[in-house]
Amino acid sequence: MKLLAFETATEACSVALWIDGEVRERFEIAPRRHAELSLPWAGQLLAEAGVAKSQLDAIAVGRGPGAFTGVRLAIALAQGIALALDRPVVSVSTLAALAARASAPPPAVAGEGAMHILAAIDARMGEVYTAAFARESDDLRALSKEIVATPDAVELPAGTDDWYGVGTGFAALDGRLQTRLHARLLHVDANALPHAADVARLAVPAFARGEALAPEHLQPAYLRDNVALTLEEQKALRASRQP
Repeated sequence: MKLLAFETATEACSVALWIDGEVRERFEIAPRRHAELSLPWAGQLLAEAGVAKSQLDAIAVGRGPGAFTGVRLAIALAQGIALALDRPVVSVSTLAALAARASAPPPAVAGEGAMHILAAIDARMGEVYTAAFARESDDLRALSKEIVATPDAVELPAGTDDWYGVGTGFAALDGRLQTRLHARLLHVDANALPHAADVARLAVPAFARGEALAPEHLQPAYLRDNVALTLEEQKALRASRQP
């Protein structure tokens, strides 16, 4: 299978090419350069692999949540290429792609069975995007809905206290989410960002399960409608940060 994947929902921009189990990727932390980099990178990856666009079986995309402009760009890229090639698209949660990036805890503290992961992305405006996942071998399954909430409103599912935190949401607001949940966290990587390579890795089994979509049915996951705080909300946020 040959699949091209885009992930531009955060400050990181990445494009990946999956060819029969091998993944090639371009990745860079490049705020405001996603539109400039994405298509040239896609062309470079295809050229280096000797793959024509017409040989692609599907286009995969990180559908968000994340920055509004970044999510919109990824959706537009995936739809445009898929429509031009008459190919389906595979929609992948950006939080799931982030969870797939989580490294296993050190052996001294790692438990048996599934690895429990809370993925969190800084949503600005005093909030984080989060979702909980369990990963066992190559299988990743959601344990909660994706939400946007203040760190104080995020709850971990019951049943285990062995959680791995991953994503910039754990650094947001002076690490409030990490501080609040520290008793249930084995380890936190607050610098992790989603990668298109993981979007591709999750998209391939989804495609095999028949979850590909016609490009016109592709929908972004924004999780909230407002993109800026009102003056009163800004005052409340500043007040909440005071010691």
